[in-house]
Amino acid sequence: MRLPLAGRRTHGTGWGARFNVWFNRGFEQMLDRYSRLVNRALARPWTVVLGSAAIFAVSLLLYPQLGIAFFPRADAGQFVMNLKAAPGTRLELTSEQTARVEALVRQVVPPSDLGMIVSNIGVAAGFSSMYTTNSAQHTAFVQVSLKDGHRTGSYEYMAQMRRRMAEELPELSVYFQSGGLVDAVLNLGLPAPIDLQVSGSNLADAHRVAKELAARIREIPNVSDVFIPQDNDYPAFTLDVDRVRASQLGLSQREVISNVITALTSNQMIAPSYWVDPRSGNDYMLTVQYPENRVASMADLTAIPLRGPSATAPVRLDSVTSLRQTSAPTEVDHYQLRRVVDIYVGLANEDLGRAATAIDGIVQETRLPTGIRTDLRGMVQGMRASFRSFGLGLVLALVLLYLILVAQFESFVDPLIILLAVPLGLSGVLLMLFAAGTTLNVQSLMGVVMMVGIVVSNSILIVEFTHRLMGQGLSVREAVTLACKVRLRPVLMTSLATIIGLMPMALKLGTGSESYAPLAQAIIGGLTVSVLFTIVLVPAAFLLVYGRRETARS
Repeated sequence: MRLPLAGRRTHGTGWGARFNVWFNRGFEQMLDRYSRLVNRALARPWTVVLGSAAIFAVSLLLYPQLGIAFFPRADAGQFVMNLKAAPGTRLELTSEQTARVEALVRQVVPPSDLGMIVSNIGVAAGFSSMYTTNSAQHTAFVQVSLKDGHRTGSYEYMAQMRRRMAEELPELSVYFQSGGLVDAVLNLGLPAPIDLQVSGSNLADAHRVAKELAARIREIPNVSDVFIPQDNDYPAFTLDVDRVRASQLGLSQREVISNVITALTSNQMIAPSYWVDPRSGNDYMLTVQYPENRVASMADLTAIPLRGPSATAPVRLDSVTSLRQTSAPTEVDHYQLRRVVDIYVGLANEDLGRAATAIDGIVQETRLPTGIRTDLRGMVQGMRASFRSFGLGLVLALVLLYLILVAQFESFVDPLIILLAVPLGLSGVLLMLFAAGTTLNVQSLMGVVMMVGIVVSNSILIVEFTHRLMGQGLSVREAVTLACKVRLRPVLMTSLATIIGLMPMALKLGTGSESYAPLAQAIIGGLTVSVLFTIVLVPAAFLLVYGRRETARS
């Protein structure tokens, strides 16, 4: 049966009129073919329903092949390299090695893309040490910024630098990070997407366990960088105070240490610590500073003069103390009062879930000493929490949608027929993400939610109009066939408008579109597959349910 097209123009010689005639003729031919397809589907409804279920089941095999990430990786236009030489390396040698790294950067990044290189080497004792990631003289970081409009992405440059440094500077430990604000927020302030923290009261045991775990984590295929920022074997001296000898000279242990700290780091340990200008009344902090390079050798260190309120005369440091060489940690980090050793894990791509699962397996297989525990922190925490919340939210949303449809249609069966479009939409999402090489992340999950709303509305159009035609006296088969033919136009209009509108975003054509491409890809894939099957599956399922009832009544 051919429906008349309202408002069709069959006359006119303009290009618009000719296009309308051509389009309507082609659309009528497509409707005829679609009607024949629906009739064949209605002749074998069980085949259509079971075939669609099989397609959905087979598509689930793609899920293990997809990577799982928290948020799509975006080009920050810069990258940072954390460098670490052998513990005890002098500052001059660290500076030379950092200069070699800078030279490599200039070889890898062409001048047309290179913006600026900023290096920070070593650490200065004092308050400024709080604002650097360096922990000692053998550590440094190099920040590289790229020019606007750079042709090659920052992650590609990081991969090239990683290969070059492994070949030409194997003596340096290096950890790469994007240095972007988005990654810093997603990592919860940590420099790595995965931070495996080993904590315990015995710092030596914790550091030993961290090295063992790091060696095994490096074998994970997706891992690009494994970095332990803390060192437990930095050359140091232990100062033993002879309390009896010090007390005889009128000094306490606290006074001895205060004198040493003041001599080495110019600490503000004098009294009074301020001076009042008699003219203006302003208060000025008053401190004492040793001359630069005053303590340049062991002889200078042992000759530090010690003074105290009860001391009758200054005495040398070696008269009340003894020095012995030892090893000490470069830094002691804490998390909630527990001392921790961090293992920073960088990834070669966005697949955070597979790497985190592998690390969990390594930790479970490792026998930890008594009092040692491990915790996985960083972006992986937010990802797992978000996925759990999304799974629960999606289930509740579908239940609520079902209840709303039950109230709308006054039936428990019609909402189930309508929701048959959702599984095939999920199949389309999996297929599209797999074909595009995109991970399953927060953006693609948001696309799933939006896709569900659109495909359900398409099913509602067919089911609602079928019931209206049945109320006019048509049989179930006739009503389903006619409803599909009439409602095909709005279903295609809605779906094609959405797909075409999201195509530029899915193809990553705009600036920053890589962050939103998974959302568009999920909607396009789910909507395309769902529309192709819904316009056949929903009529077949409707006929199975209501055709049997019609037969029973007759």
